Amino acid sequence: MLISTTNTLEGHKIVAYKGIVTGETILGTNIFRDFMAGIRDIVGGRSAAYESSLREARETAYAEMEHQAERLGANAVIGVDLDYENITSDRGTMLMVSVSGTAVVIE
Repeated sequence: MLISTTNTLEGHKIVAYKGIVTGETILGTNIFRDFMAGIRDIVGGRSAAYESSLREARETAYAEMEHQAERLGANAVIGVDLDYENITSDRGTMLMVSVSGTAVVIE
């Protein structure tokens, strides 16, 4: 499955548009990771825990979008948009990743 942020795929002809496909993931972050990320904010450096969570959420959202495209009979997704959102509530912090694009059939 080809996945691209562009609206065309150079060297490929789009022969059918199958519709919009999406993938969403919401992951909870735990208190320990929040605490360690706060320390890293103070002393500097990267937060491996948050980077890992972001990577996992992104890969899950992409996989969900790809499965939707496959169910529609597509072999590519174009115009892909990826969004991250931090949701904070009285129960803690959640990380939401959403991805969307147009499922197409290419030659």
